[in-house]
Amino acid sequence: MNPKELIARRVAREFNDGDFVNLGIGIPTMVADYLPEGVSIFLHAENGFLGMGPAPAAGNEDWDIVNAGGQPSSILPGGASFDSLTSFGIIRGGHLKATVLGALEVDQEGNLANWMIPGKMVPGMGGAMDLVVGARQVIIAMEHTAKGRPKILKKCSLPLTAVKEADLIVTEMGVFDYRDGLTLIEIGPGVNLDDLKAVTPAEYKISPDLKTMAA
Repeated sequence: MNPKELIARRVAREFNDGDFVNLGIGIPTMVADYLPEGVSIFLHAENGFLGMGPAPAAGNEDWDIVNAGGQPSSILPGGASFDSLTSFGIIRGGHLKATVLGALEVDQEGNLANWMIPGKMVPGMGGAMDLVVGARQVIIAMEHTAKGRPKILKKCSLPLTAVKEADLIVTEMGVFDYRDGLTLIEIGPGVNLDDLKAVTPAEYKISPDLKTMAA
């Protein structure tokens, strides 16, 4: 299975009926396509939508309905669009059960860096700073390495988006949570513990109930 699809499918299993969930740019936007059958949640996009659905079939795009990454999306019956003031009122008001974000780096303390790329012009961190403080759960959905460079570190080296706000990390190699310090709770299909440790500089514990991520 494609690593990004594996990550998105695993994140989608975190949610329950009625949850309000924000999806960020990149892998997080894919989560809308893999919600388990029978689970109905309200997907929020910071550009001003609530009740977003999966990506439309090719040829059925409506470019007035796009996700936070500017990709065509759909809106479900009962969904709504609104301005940024309302969108960030939802975020800052504590109405989101979770936000799903990508990351350039995340460390063993739960610190997150996801906006400044060295040597590249970037527009800023956007709504990420608000999201990680306003949402009740912060889920990091990212590939485990970037061109072989580890992304789960002892200490972030890039400018931080937030301090000690990450709650769950999902990569194609494993799932970590922070409930009792950084802890590996699931390992990716076909991945062994030595492989994982070789690309994970952060110090982490291994859950006694460790299981394999469902593909």
